[in-house]
Amino acid sequence: MKILLINPPAINFYHRVGLRMPPLGLAYVAGVLRKNGHIVKIIDFNVEKINYKTYPYHKFDLVGLSVDTTRYPVSVKIAKIAKKCGVKVVAGGFHPTFMDKEALDTGAFDYVVRGEGEYIMLDLINHLEDGCSLDKVKGLSYLSDGEYVKNPNAPLVSELDSIPFPARELLPLDLYTTSFKRKVAGTMIASRGCPYDCEFCSCSRFCGINWRTRSVESIMDEIDLLYNKYGYRSISFLDDNFTLSPKRVMEICEEILRKGLKFAWFAMTRVDTVVRNEKVVELMRMAGLRQVFVGFESGNQEILDRYGKKAELDTAFEATEILKKYRIEVWGSFIIGAINETKEMIKQTIKFAKKLNPHICQFSILIPYPGSRLFEKVKDRILTKDWEAFWGGLPVMKLNKLTPQELRSWIIKAYASFYLRPKTFFSTGLPFLYELLLGFRLHRKIPFIKVNGDWVPTKVLG
Repeated sequence: MKILLINPPAINFYHRVGLRMPPLGLAYVAGVLRKNGHIVKIIDFNVEKINYKTYPYHKFDLVGLSVDTTRYPVSVKIAKIAKKCGVKVVAGGFHPTFMDKEALDTGAFDYVVRGEGEYIMLDLINHLEDGCSLDKVKGLSYLSDGEYVKNPNAPLVSELDSIPFPARELLPLDLYTTSFKRKVAGTMIASRGCPYDCEFCSCSRFCGINWRTRSVESIMDEIDLLYNKYGYRSISFLDDNFTLSPKRVMEICEEILRKGLKFAWFAMTRVDTVVRNEKVVELMRMAGLRQVFVGFESGNQEILDRYGKKAELDTAFEATEILKKYRIEVWGSFIIGAINETKEMIKQTIKFAKKLNPHICQFSILIPYPGSRLFEKVKDRILTKDWEAFWGGLPVMKLNKLTPQELRSWIIKAYASFYLRPKTFFSTGLPFLYELLLGFRLHRKIPFIKVNGDWVPTKVLG
């Protein structure tokens, strides 16, 4: 079968600040399909100058789209155009996994692949080719004679080493200019799943709370590929928690050092892991670690506990000190806008961020993404179903102590308070603020008006 896989144009937070990375999820799907004899093409509308309205979808038997929440509206548009060309269309990714009926009810999609999609997609295609009933395809949702059908969930892939490497050769690699330490960064994933299940995160529901990891040998084979075949001298590990097993991290670092590979790398971690494993941090630095992403989230312990973060404020300071001791940059993430959050709590978070003083500071408004426990908790508080507004810079749910207008003002104040300090403004502040404020400017089309005493985005009315 001839299959087209599509990465729709993005408008999320990371896109706003210039981070455009290859869609590894689609490349993984492509790798599995090609290994099983199918012809696959990937189009990345996020970086390629191709008009999705006039693309020749009719040349393919099946079109698949990778869809997250902010790209759901444009994905529906693309899918409807493809459908008019007589092609069957599949949606996969976070948003349709948890909003499958909504996606099918648009009439834009024939099928929804729920969860990790490599082998569900393969199973679907094999059934379509053989003309078999789809009721045995686990992880699939579809309409049958107008009736919504949701097959049982597919099991998660337990042996990650069995999945072929992403088909990077199908991607326009020269267009992904996200750099780290002034070197274009390659990307890879060494594990899946997260046991922490924070209230605001849908990753644990998508990939499971059981952490699954690739073998050190498999990870090193892919590092070798990125380093020697593609020539990357910078790599970003996109695991939700790369350091969950310090023993495994040490083995990877020792192999990097043994092979004499010289590259800078980025990973995500937790403050408690850093504090408990300073020797591992030192080894990671020796092996090339130069920046970590840490979800500090809040400067108020009550809010942290409500998020289910399982972290202590004091531990954040200890972790930051250790990371700075080994000259590892910290990308700190903070969230404001919890249901009962007050202005004083937000001020605590801003003060907390400034005292921690990470190299990069990211403030986001709390977003109830479909699939998260938060989404189920606040369904009756959501102000708009304009999914484009869920990018992290706009209020989309009703709070008890703050209006949407006030919350939007606080997110801007937070960035200004951190980045307008002389010691940060000219290093990271100026370029970061420019990209971020551009994002706010592009969303000025969603003003707030008062309805029955509440401030709501105007699109909620339409």
